[in-house]
Amino acid sequence: MIPRGKLIVVVITAASVSEQAGAKQALSKLNQIRLGVARRRHRMGRLIRIWVDGGYRGQDFTHWVMDVYRWLWSVITRSEEQKGFVVLPKQWLVERTFGWFNWSRRLSKDYEILPETTEAFIYVAMIRLMLKQLA
Repeated sequence: MIPRGKLIVVVITAASVSEQAGAKQALSKLNQIRLGVARRRHRMGRLIRIWVDGGYRGQDFTHWVMDVYRWLWSVITRSEEQKGFVVLPKQWLVERTFGWFNWSRRLSKDYEILPETTEAFIYVAMIRLMLKQLA
């Protein structure tokens, strides 16, 4: 989950897990964080709309997200007339963030055995980037 290129939640799954099943894990983790922040009376921006790529399309899944979490789920796809590479709205935020991860040596290749280790290194890389932007 990337607002303005800053990560909130990372979930690493096996390649055999579908995108929608992985999204359910990520949304559940995001909701737990959101509820935990609300209990501590800290202010966290209100999540309203989530932009996703074509792998998450489907009316059933979109309605499930709206029913369970009350978030708007917008699937961004390119039009059928367009051929080749096309920059889609909001997709560049995600691609730019993935590009930032390549600056971290541990994330430039998949060195880790456990998915939890990869998640931890992604959080470390994001903390480093945010500290660099604050300085």
